[in-house]
Amino acid sequence: MPEMESGGVGLLDFDGDGWLDIFFVSGGSLNPGPMPGSGNQLYRNLQNGRFEDVTAASGITSGSDYGMGCACADFDGDGWVDIYVTNLRANRLWKNNGNGTFTDVTEKAGVTCPSWSTSAAFFDANGDALLDLVVVNYIKWTPETELACFSRGGRPDYCSPLNYQAPAVTTLYRNRGNGTFEDVTKSAGLEQAYGNGLGVAVGDFNQDGRLDFFVANDAMPNQLWLNQGNFRFIDEGLLRGCALNSHGTARAGMGVVAVDLLDRGWMDLFVTHLVGEGNGLFINTNGYFIDTRSPRGPTTGSLPHTGFGIAFADFDHDGVQDLYVANGRVKYGDQSILPDDPYAEPNSLLRGLGGGEFERVNPEGGTATPLVATSRGLAIGDLDNDGDLDGVVINRDSSPHLLRNEVPKRGRSIQFRLVDPRDHLVPNARVCVEAAGRRQFRQASPNEGYCSSQDPRVHVGLGSADGVDRVTVRWPSGSEEAFGPYPPGGIVTLQQGSGRPSSDVFQYK
Repeated sequence: MPEMESGGVGLLDFDGDGWLDIFFVSGGSLNPGPMPGSGNQLYRNLQNGRFEDVTAASGITSGSDYGMGCACADFDGDGWVDIYVTNLRANRLWKNNGNGTFTDVTEKAGVTCPSWSTSAAFFDANGDALLDLVVVNYIKWTPETELACFSRGGRPDYCSPLNYQAPAVTTLYRNRGNGTFEDVTKSAGLEQAYGNGLGVAVGDFNQDGRLDFFVANDAMPNQLWLNQGNFRFIDEGLLRGCALNSHGTARAGMGVVAVDLLDRGWMDLFVTHLVGEGNGLFINTNGYFIDTRSPRGPTTGSLPHTGFGIAFADFDHDGVQDLYVANGRVKYGDQSILPDDPYAEPNSLLRGLGGGEFERVNPEGGTATPLVATSRGLAIGDLDNDGDLDGVVINRDSSPHLLRNEVPKRGRSIQFRLVDPRDHLVPNARVCVEAAGRRQFRQASPNEGYCSSQDPRVHVGLGSADGVDRVTVRWPSGSEEAFGPYPPGGIVTLQQGSGRPSSDVFQYK
């Protein structure tokens, strides 16, 4: 079963040179044990379109680990991005030493989480400027509990998670500020709900000034954990309308992102699903969600596919977010596209038209020759620092795909680094970019999608605008500041405490 869910990919600047490097989480075969040579790999960006494998020099080892996903962030506030790797049985936290090497500090930090973990995210749960950690767990599985399942044609195939009847609890760790974490899962209230968790997205979904998180569950109701303060959370997914679809049915939730699709100032949720279900969009209406489908919405064309990795990004700089989905089956279908991979599918690229409408881009996946594989993790970021967003897709039993953006542009763009007074990146800060009379809302969301970690910078396409009039930042601490104006192009650093006081953009309770 774990072979079907692995793995993820992370984009991070681990050496501090201003260029994104790539971390691959690799699984392979589990029969009879992890495949030799299938360990995680770290590639340094050489700034010339090429990457160098520095796994051995970095000190990152995989041993007997069977990898699933990763979350990249500076957990200890020393200015260097660390890597948390989720695994089948025990996770690992790799501390960045700042000299190109990493040290395994998992046991010292107290974040082993001996479960089958999938996605994870660092976020400041209590406003103390320390990054806490949420870890999503799938099912309670061991080789001894593996089951024999079959496709409709009678061939041996992978099982549904419901066959195991062993859902898990999401784990929450509080950052103590001294390099260690405290497991607060029980006291936070997370043991009140179980699920087959695969994806996680962080955001202030009810706009009360505290960061919440959403867990996408496979074939079970999703969970929306609303932050009550003092490290207490309540699952209000059913009450708020995002646990089930509009028919009251649980779908197979894989990846998830929090996105302000209509630029209203509220974070919506987009979840990838199983073939025949179609991907799902929950529109946020004042803290309550509506399962929404429309003929030209972002779920268009998703019924024939099984989606995993997902990202909204403005690939053509027209000021409207586009959508990329990494697809790959989990069961045999009636027909196979590739004779040597019965689970392979093309990925999906949809161009945003504005007003929540999209159109499919052909060939599928946006490449001249469609790339067909069993895709899982997806990370989007500006790999060559040319101002547009590229992509990396990790594929099951195959090489990854590195996608360089060559889309004809419909305008200029700008990127923002959101940092604290010590120049450390601040995840989950929100921005409102005002240009040419319109507003665009974005969130710095490095840890979301499916088992992956994205470019931590905020990228905004400007369309016909010749610059940015004002940028307003809502920091996780609750303060708001305005910056700008700025000309288009380049990467602008917005430092907390250096802007102008503002209170007229974000609508918080």
